[in-house]
Amino acid sequence: MFVHLHCHSQYSLLDGAARIKGMVKKAKELDMPALAITDHGVMYGVIDFYKKAKEEGIKPIIGCEVYVAPRTRFDRVAKIDDNLYHLVLLAKNQEGYKNLMNIVTKGFLEGFYYKPRVDFELLKEFSQGLIVLSGCLAGQLPQLILKGEVEEARKVAKDYRDIFGEENYYLEIQDHHLPEQKEVNQVLSTMAAEMGIPLAATNDSHYLDREDASVHDVLLCIQTGKTVEEENRLKFPGSEFYLKSPQEMKELFSQYPQALENTLKIADKCNVDFDFSQTYLPYYEIPSGHDEDSYLRELCFEGLKKRYEEITPEQEARLDYELGVISQMGYASYFLIVWDFVRYAHENDILVGPGRGSAAGSLVAYALFITNIDPLKYGLLFERFLNPERVTMPDIDIDFCYELREKVIEYVVNKYGEDRVAQIITFGTMAARAAV
Repeated sequence: MFVHLHCHSQYSLLDGAARIKGMVKKAKELDMPALAITDHGVMYGVIDFYKKAKEEGIKPIIGCEVYVAPRTRFDRVAKIDDNLYHLVLLAKNQEGYKNLMNIVTKGFLEGFYYKPRVDFELLKEFSQGLIVLSGCLAGQLPQLILKGEVEEARKVAKDYRDIFGEENYYLEIQDHHLPEQKEVNQVLSTMAAEMGIPLAATNDSHYLDREDASVHDVLLCIQTGKTVEEENRLKFPGSEFYLKSPQEMKELFSQYPQALENTLKIADKCNVDFDFSQTYLPYYEIPSGHDEDSYLRELCFEGLKKRYEEITPEQEARLDYELGVISQMGYASYFLIVWDFVRYAHENDILVGPGRGSAAGSLVAYALFITNIDPLKYGLLFERFLNPERVTMPDIDIDFCYELREKVIEYVVNKYGEDRVAQIITFGTMAARAAV
C-alpha cells in the first residue's frame, strides 16, 4: 500500500491540472486509504478537498507546499530573494492545521515577493502539530546536494529535525526518471541511514493521468505567456508527474520499501477533522429585554413602518413568514450583523448598492434597509434566498462605494476582532478558447 503525500490540485493556479473531484475519485479507484493536498503556497482548496474525500471514504490529509525564502521573508533583493526552496508541510491535528494556516497567511502578508514566502523564524514559531517532508528537487536539501554541498545539506536537515521533532521530519525522495533525482536520492538515502531520519517516497503529482501531461504543459504556457512551440520556456520534463498507482510506486522505489511504508505511517498520524454541523457567527450584543429573534422582529417592524405608509396584511404576513424561517434556521444574528454594518455605512454617508442576487427577494432585508428593492412589488421569491427545505447559509451581496469600502471593513474588524473577519476570493476559470 501507498499514500500520495505530495499532490497539486487546480488551486496550484496555472500549474495544477488535476481537479479535486478527479483526484479523490482516482485515489478511491486505486484503493488508497488516504490522500494529501499540498498546493503551492496556498490552502484555497482545503475545504472542498476535505468534503469530497470524506464523501468517498478517503482520509483527507491537509497540507501545503510552502516557499521558503533563502534568507528571511522580509528580504527582497532581485536574483537573491526570488530563489525559493520548496517544503511540504502536513497537518497532524487541529493545532497543526491552525499553525499551517498561520504560516501560509503570514507568508502572504509579510513575505510576499513574487510568491508567498516563509522562513525559519515562522517555521519555528508555528512548528507544533506539523509533519514535514524535505521537498522535491526545488527543496533546499536537493539543491544543496546538486551543488555538492552535502555537509551543508546535513546541517539544514538537522535544523529542520530540531524545529519539528525527529518523529515529524522526513527526507522526501522522488523518481520521475530524472538523473538529478537519482543522484539526490542516493545522498538522501545515505543521510537517512547515518542521521536516523526516515525516508518518505512521493510523486510530485500535478495531473491525474500520464495523458494529461500535455494539458499541464498548456497551463504552464498560459502562466508564463509562452506558446507550446517555444523552446526556451518553463516545461516539466517527461510525463511522470501524475497520480501513480501503489504498484507503480512500488516498482519505482523497490530499493526503498520503508519509504513507501512510511507514507502509511504519516497518513495514520494525520488526523484533522472539521465540524460543519454548526454555524459559527460573531456575537452580536443584544439590548436587554430581547433575544436575537425578538430584537430582529422589532427592527423589522420599525423598518416596515418607514418603508410603507400603511402596512397591509400581505406585507405583515410575508414578514412574519420570513422571520419564522430565519428563526427556525437560527440565522437571526446573521441579519443583525449585516444590518449593523449597513446601518454604519448609511450613517457615515457611504453609498450602499440597492441589492443584488437572491437577497433582493427578502422583505426582512428590505425592512432593515440592507436592500432597497421591494420584493412584493416585483414578485420576488424569498425561497430563492433562504429555503427551509435546504439548510444553507444566507448569502447577502452588498456593494459599497469603492472609495470608502475600507471604512466599513475597518468598522467590522474593530467590532468583532481581526480573527473573526475575513475577505473571500472568487476564482475565474478559462473556457477552452481562452487557452489558445
